[in-house]
Amino acid sequence: MKITAAFILFCCAINLCAQPAPERLANFEKKLEELKAKEIAVLEQIEEVKLEIIREDLQRYGLPAVQPGEEVINHSAMSLVYSEQHEQAKWVAHIITPDFITGSLFRSNDFRPDPQVKTGTAVEADYFLKELKADSTYSYDGFGYDRGHLAPSADFRWSAKAMSESYFYSNMSPQRGAFNRETWADMEGSLRSYLYRNRETQLYVCTGGVLKDDLPVIERGVNKVSIPEQFYKVVVDVKNKKGIAFLMSNRRLSEPLQTYTASIDDIEKLTGIDFFAGLPDNLEAAIEAQNRAEDWLPVTAFGDVAAVPMSDLPERHYNTDAVAKIMGKGGIVTVVGKAVSARRSRNGNILINLDKQFPNQTFTIFIKEKYISNFPYDPEIELPGKTIYVTGEVQSLSGKPVMFVARESAVVF
Repeated sequence: MKITAAFILFCCAINLCAQPAPERLANFEKKLEELKAKEIAVLEQIEEVKLEIIREDLQRYGLPAVQPGEEVINHSAMSLVYSEQHEQAKWVAHIITPDFITGSLFRSNDFRPDPQVKTGTAVEADYFLKELKADSTYSYDGFGYDRGHLAPSADFRWSAKAMSESYFYSNMSPQRGAFNRETWADMEGSLRSYLYRNRETQLYVCTGGVLKDDLPVIERGVNKVSIPEQFYKVVVDVKNKKGIAFLMSNRRLSEPLQTYTASIDDIEKLTGIDFFAGLPDNLEAAIEAQNRAEDWLPVTAFGDVAAVPMSDLPERHYNTDAVAKIMGKGGIVTVVGKAVSARRSRNGNILINLDKQFPNQTFTIFIKEKYISNFPYDPEIELPGKTIYVTGEVQSLSGKPVMFVARESAVVF
């Protein structure tokens, strides 16, 4: 008797069907787990290849010219030159790819010294002291400065490895909280917004403090880390032959983002660093002379807008000028306005201001980190520039009207 493949499959099917339902279910669940494990393994391999491509691209176009005596330290998705004198990087180079759009990771907060810096980096005790209390919680004694990322962790939210390495102290510099969490964060968010609008390209970025011999230091810190008075970020879109730079003072800022733009040439003169030295000379010269804020920033970054007239709104709808009158009074209402800025706090929350930007905001939508997954889009990227109808209860946060939003259906645009 000749046994065919079809006959064997037929017998297997009979045997499988003969199994009790609980056993068949267990078999299918086991197969599903095996497929999930294979998927994870493949995704990890894809991530490693993407990181390899980033490192190759950084070497090709993304790095500044290296000076005698300097050593380039290469990590999975960023490179840097460390200044032992100032206990921070002279510059950090990285690439923002459109992968961040679908990335789902949030801050890892695993701050630690960079093992590749031979002379040692700054440490936790350069920024604050903490003491374990009897109830197993910590008390903190801060020195007045944030551990400000130079290459922001949000740019790496597609890769756990790159995200974690962004918390090396070699990637930190002392930044005033109002600077780090507000205008500087808004600028970094605007670059991610640029990629959201231009998904076919990627951005080469180099960031640092303007390091000088006479900078003040964090006196209470163990390593006396220098405190930059200014920070720069230079950016190139090679594919579209565009370039821009930002230069900001390390303090609370209140002007629109275009106020702080410059050409890359300007930053080179200020710092003495030759950025993007790998670009062909003609292309480098053309890109680094540019300072066209309108090519990079959404319209919302150029200033505030007028509130929608109340006469144009139906009952139980309020504009951002009138909303303070109902703050804290309870009841469900709808607030209408244009999203003029959006940023992600260091705790992973998203804050969206309507009509007026920080620090003159008149109404803020507040989405806690744990609820962001309830949105099928990234509110930080998708909402700026759009007219928003947000429904909920208007509450007070530091005396300003705010609405805490936990679900997609509360926000219509």
